[in-house]
Amino acid sequence: MLNGMYTDRERCVRAVRSKDARFDGWFFTAVLTTGIYCRPSCPVVAPKPENMVFHASAAACQQAGFRACKRCRPDTSPGSPEWNRRADLVARAMRLIADGVVDREGVPGLAGRLGYSTRQVERQLLAELGAGPLALARAQRAQTARLLVESTELSMADVAFAAGFASVRTFNDTVREVFALSPTELRARVPKRNDATAAALRALPPRTPTPRTQPPGTTATPAATPAPATLHLRLPFRAPLNPDNLFGHLAATAVPGVEEWRDGAYRRTLRLPYGHGIVGLAPRPDHIACRLTLSDLRDLTVAISRCRRMLDLDADPVAVDDQLRTDPLLAPLVDKAPGRRVPRTVDEAEFAVRAVLGQQVSTAAARTHAARLVAAHGDAVDDPEGGLTHLFPTPEALAAVDPESLAMPRTRRTTFTTLVEQLADGRLRLGVESDWTQARARLLALPGFGPWTVDVIAMRALGDPDAFLPTDLGVRRAARELGLPSTPAALTARAAAWRPWRAYAVQYLWATDSHPINFLPA
Repeated sequence: MLNGMYTDRERCVRAVRSKDARFDGWFFTAVLTTGIYCRPSCPVVAPKPENMVFHASAAACQQAGFRACKRCRPDTSPGSPEWNRRADLVARAMRLIADGVVDREGVPGLAGRLGYSTRQVERQLLAELGAGPLALARAQRAQTARLLVESTELSMADVAFAAGFASVRTFNDTVREVFALSPTELRARVPKRNDATAAALRALPPRTPTPRTQPPGTTATPAATPAPATLHLRLPFRAPLNPDNLFGHLAATAVPGVEEWRDGAYRRTLRLPYGHGIVGLAPRPDHIACRLTLSDLRDLTVAISRCRRMLDLDADPVAVDDQLRTDPLLAPLVDKAPGRRVPRTVDEAEFAVRAVLGQQVSTAAARTHAARLVAAHGDAVDDPEGGLTHLFPTPEALAAVDPESLAMPRTRRTTFTTLVEQLADGRLRLGVESDWTQARARLLALPGFGPWTVDVIAMRALGDPDAFLPTDLGVRRAARELGLPSTPAALTARAAAWRPWRAYAVQYLWATDSHPINFLPA
């Protein structure tokens, strides 16, 4: 594994000289003679080894006084795969920071969610990443600010508050420090917009003043919240990426009203901290095209983070596929279609509910059950460009549902009501901060939850890359056809060699079937 790669100087130098994009996000190169930091694949001539210093994060580079390279834009690198592979304190903290928790709740809120003191969290982040939670959140705010400055025509004050800064002055100072340009200079470097984004932004209605929640410890209060806006973004990933099962799974299991496949893109509604959004995601050869409409631009960072997580865009497909190829019976599947991702979710509680609705029924029946709940208990949204109508109901709304109104067997009603009650009152937490082992144990203790349901939630909601489904009929059928052991115990023993990537092995095994989840919709 590449964990702690930035400490292996010789290996980092080789990666920089080879300009290998696979290592982007794993570490950052700071150049002593120029005062800038770059991604490993930066196209400029590589500096002399004695002038290179390596850091684990962009925040650590910024804290050491380096500014971002204007050529390779290291702040836009894919995130490190480490944070989605691991379930320790640092990984959980990084997932929460990406989800905007520090901006909304401060470092005490981050520590409280993790169950540690602020001092413990800061010490561990500093030890591994060279930067504390405030610096890491600041680097993320700077990246969001740059995105808004370059892709919208919002005023700089609106950009500042949408990106999470407490004041315009802090925004200006941070942008100058990180990018060596003022916000106005950053915008001036972008070619004049003549696309639909600019037209849509110019046509936005006047802003309406609304109350704003400030991060703890701040006093500045902006006068208004930015009006809804539609942004066109490019989400980077590490190649290769096979979109077939990724988008095929999301489209085939889409809940009417919440999700749809339209005009070559997967679209869905998003429930976000400050409001709601609608996202359209379409695969391209070197990026995912993202069209994102937000009711409140303060949710931009969170929305991007959740979409990246759903599409597993921070994965390292080369490391995954190399490990799975060591099994001679899996190797042909990997070679045929490398780069498969695990389709995940933007809402862990939603997925857990849908997993229960899908127990022992067809995909179509599960969609029907979910659509009824959405129509009856979801919050309505407006979608002029498609057929999306609702946000998926919250656990609190579902906990208030009369069990007798649910068209399912009595035992499954008990499973459903117990799940949503524990999600609603906080006894069960499945968010990005959750400890995978504890979450599995709590799920297994619920009535009606067996190994298959727990493992599919671990794989697609918790994000455990090593979750495995040895009892799944599709997995067992594929194993038998390939000549692998087909009994759960024997298959689990054989799959030990696939660790820690057994969730990806499941995707390759499922792909041997002709089910619609394995094909990119027309």
